[in-house]
This record gives sequence, C-alpha cells and structure tokens, in this order.
Amino acid sequence: MMSRHCTAAILVSCLALTTGSALAWHDETHLAVAKAAGYQKWYNAAGADIAKEKAGSVERKNHYCNNNRGVEVTAAMVLEQVPRYNDPKDDEGHLYGAIVAAIRAYEQRALEGKYAEYHLAYAVHYLGDLSQPLHNTPFDEFNRTRHEKNDGVVDRAVLQNVSRIQRLMRPVVLGRESFEQDLAREIAWIANDARKLGERMRKENRDMTPDEAYGQLARSAALLEAVLDRVQP
Repeated sequence: MMSRHCTAAILVSCLALTTGSALAWHDETHLAVAKAAGYQKWYNAAGADIAKEKAGSVERKNHYCNNNRGVEVTAAMVLEQVPRYNDPKDDEGHLYGAIVAAIRAYEQRALEGKYAEYHLAYAVHYLGDLSQPLHNTPFDEFNRTRHEKNDGVVDRAVLQNVSRIQRLMRPVVLGRESFEQDLAREIAWIANDARKLGERMRKENRDMTPDEAYGQLARSAALLEAVLDRVQP
C-alpha cells in the first residue's frame, strides 16, 4: 500500500506540472526553428526544456506568459518582465522578458571573455516558444486540454520541412543602437499575433492547423535570425 507521504509527494508533483503552462513546442519543432534561422548550434535549442526537469518552476516560468488580463502586449511590457527572469513566484510567467534577459546574459558573458553559448541557447528556445499561441493566453481548461496536441502539431515532420518555415519568414530589422527596443517591439508583435490566434482557437474550440503552426514558427525563426545577426561575432 502506498504511504500517505508518497501519495502527498505524487500530488505535489502533479500540481507542479499542471500549474501554469508547463509545456512547449516539442523538441524537433524547436530544432527546426533554430535550423531555419541558421543557428550554428541548433542542436542546443531544446536544452531549456531539458533544464525544466531539474530546475522546476525556476525555469518553467521563463517559457510562457499566461496574459490573464488579455491585454495587448507592448514593448514596455516586454522590458518590464526582464527583472522577473528565473523568478519561480511569478505565476503568470515572463517569457517576453526572459528572451531579453537571456540575450543580456549571453552578451555579458561574452564581454567577460567567458563561454556564453548556453545563455544564447536559452534565448533561442524562448524565441521558439514565443510563437506558440497557448503560451500567450490564460492556462485555463481549454489550454490544459489542448496544449500537448498543439505543441506537437507538426513535430513529426517538421525537421524534414525546415525549408517550409524559411519560405514563410519575413525580414526583421534590429538596429545596432536601438537593439533592445527593436527586439522588444518585435517580441510584442509576435506575442500579440500568437495571442490572437490562441483566442480564435478558443472561440472556435479547435486546435492549430499545420499551416497556422508553420506560419507561427516562421515568425519565431525570422526574429531569431535577426537576433543572431546582431549578437554573434
């Protein structure tokens, strides 16, 4: 018979997995976004999800923003989230600020002459999560029920269809002097686009279509391509 302590431990584990958006695009989808963007170490793109296995809520909250108020995301809102990076108490999540914070950490490490690649790999992953509609909407019953399926909607074939992502990518311009402001603006644009798609899915009680998924992935890949162009030597 299972002890009372074991039962309690299992319950806590289940709650940890179901509180907030604990999932993300599946691994092959993240890898495909990184490859489409030309990230040389694309194989690191799933690393942030691996980290969640041990880092728990410290890492998990970096992967989504539940946007419970349903408000328009702005560049100011993106930058306001930066200090919440790695904050396990931020139940709404802070995906937008995590992108900026991870890039800052990468640049700071590189400036210090230290190995900085892992911070960039985190940013690559977060940029992939940004286009997932259910990472930008409340984690309600609809989200919980449909999240897993939508994370994997194109996962089986996506690595064989990287060119499909690339064909849908639009040019993104990030200035050198205005890099963070431009980045925050683009993050907000993708977040709002994904949020609106998530709201349509909820209203129509449906999942993403593969065409919609590839369109979303192209938005992440295009911004990632622009980021890599600015921050890599």
